[in-house]
Amino acid sequence: MVDFIQHIIAPHIQDLGGFQARRLLPSDVLTLVGPFIFFDHIGPATLPPGKGVDVRPHPHINLATVTYLFEGVLMHRDSVGSVQAIRPGAVNWMTAGRGIVHSERTPDHERSIETTLHGIQTWIALPDEHEETDPWFRHHPAAELPTWEENGVSFTLIAGEAYGRVSPVQTFSPMIYLDVQLARGAQFALPDNYSEQAVYSVTEGLKINDVSLEQHRLAVLVSGTAVHISAEQDARCIVVGGEPVGKRDKWWNFVSSRQSRIEQAKRDWQAGRFDQVPQETEFIPLPQEITTPKEQPL
Repeated sequence: MVDFIQHIIAPHIQDLGGFQARRLLPSDVLTLVGPFIFFDHIGPATLPPGKGVDVRPHPHINLATVTYLFEGVLMHRDSVGSVQAIRPGAVNWMTAGRGIVHSERTPDHERSIETTLHGIQTWIALPDEHEETDPWFRHHPAAELPTWEENGVSFTLIAGEAYGRVSPVQTFSPMIYLDVQLARGAQFALPDNYSEQAVYSVTEGLKINDVSLEQHRLAVLVSGTAVHISAEQDARCIVVGGEPVGKRDKWWNFVSSRQSRIEQAKRDWQAGRFDQVPQETEFIPLPQEITTPKEQPL
């Protein structure tokens, strides 16, 4: 391993019911990068006419989910009454706090045609003092996010702060979350003001300090090292990171600094004590045992 990369994480391939997701976090070697405790690269998946995504209502606690699409559309519904379609370049941020339930489905009007679904879903661990905050949901259209171009590199700041710019997405701890597209031969330097950072190769053709990064790999960087990303061909990467929030336990859809809180959430979901998603009657039952990550819904 080179001295500026701490880990290269290969994805665990998930079957999410007719399409694949690549799970990078949590992994066998690392649980969090900054506050990011979950990282899924969804698709690209082609959904034929008559088919769609149907992730039934399921619960979360003590975290925030962030959905960001490259292609396609998903309809989000949750137990605080939110109903929101997300399209490419927009951000759906859902703070679970003390508890929330949500579903994600292909909208009805999209099911009669062939569609493509492709994007990134992450979970953010909340700092101790915000774990039990009231749940809320916010949508940010693509036009609200900071975007800019420099020397053949196009940036979108999904959340957090970078390069003197601030995303309007409300966060609970210092973080960086960037979508970066590079033209062939272009390069950029990563910010150096975060304790933990990682680069995910959405495509082929990326190099970190002139070392090739295989497609669909998460390169976790050594803190305090100067890093530049370059492209041998048109390429795309995601940058995540920030300041650590401390140790977190994770079981199914539950994340917390306290194992006892996860045990309580298990009992609450099994007993039907979470609020329901309006006009939804389906739900994902509590697993009897978590044996593989494939039991994890979106």
